[in-house]
Amino acid sequence: MAVNEFEIKKQICDIGKRIYNRNMVAANDGNISVKLDDHTFLCTPTGVSKGFMTPEYICKIDEKGQVLHANPGFKPSSEIKMHLRVYEKRPDVGSVVHAHPVYATSFAIAGIPLTQPIMPEAVIALGCVPIAPYGTPSTMEIPDAVEKYLPYFDAVLLESHGALTYSVDLLSAYLKMESVEFYAQLLYQSKMLGGPKEFDKATVERLYEIRRQMGLPGKHPANLCQNKGTLNCHNCGGSCSSDGLGEHTGSTYAHGAESNADTVAEITKKVMEQLGLNK
Repeated sequence: MAVNEFEIKKQICDIGKRIYNRNMVAANDGNISVKLDDHTFLCTPTGVSKGFMTPEYICKIDEKGQVLHANPGFKPSSEIKMHLRVYEKRPDVGSVVHAHPVYATSFAIAGIPLTQPIMPEAVIALGCVPIAPYGTPSTMEIPDAVEKYLPYFDAVLLESHGALTYSVDLLSAYLKMESVEFYAQLLYQSKMLGGPKEFDKATVERLYEIRRQMGLPGKHPANLCQNKGTLNCHNCGGSCSSDGLGEHTGSTYAHGAESNADTVAEITKKVMEQLGLNK
């Protein structure tokens, strides 16, 4: 079935209104893109409020960022380089959303990744959200900073900047942004109440197994990131590799490097037994 570009443009405008109305962007902040095919993408223009767009605002570009079509007065977002890097490194991704949600961006400004396992939905559907090092907006610094996280995570905080989410389609990418912000708000408010109560490792692994059984799309620490050997992100507090990929340690599990393959294997075995999956 042929892709109806006009309908997708309307959907982009609808999502733009949603992120604006939910206080995820201010003024002309944020940008949205959708992949039509491997060589063609629709994206929001620069210099306009995402809450007041209509379909004629939306631009069409190729995989190099060259404009294929844009109405007079509109040109692609200056951050499109970041979107194209996501599409390049994640062929499964069909849409990218960048916004500045208040709570998530506050964590990005404070340099604190979202790694604490505090609610089942966040652990299962979202996983950890690391922080990519600061990059100058509109330059290649941001795509370069984000790239090493793309194979392992479906959402990334941008240091002192905002948040980036991506998924199989536009609605899924937007809902992931909602999830990031909700998780960040809960984490912030629970810290104000004396600190959140975190799940233990066995509970986290059980939730990961539920995710595996659900067959959710995308990447996730449940898949045991190759950069971390046998450690999952919640258990290592974001210290995801020896090359400094997750140098922030925002979780009480930052000592996870002391874990070993035997321990993880034993936990996994017990969880599988409890779920009746090892028969």
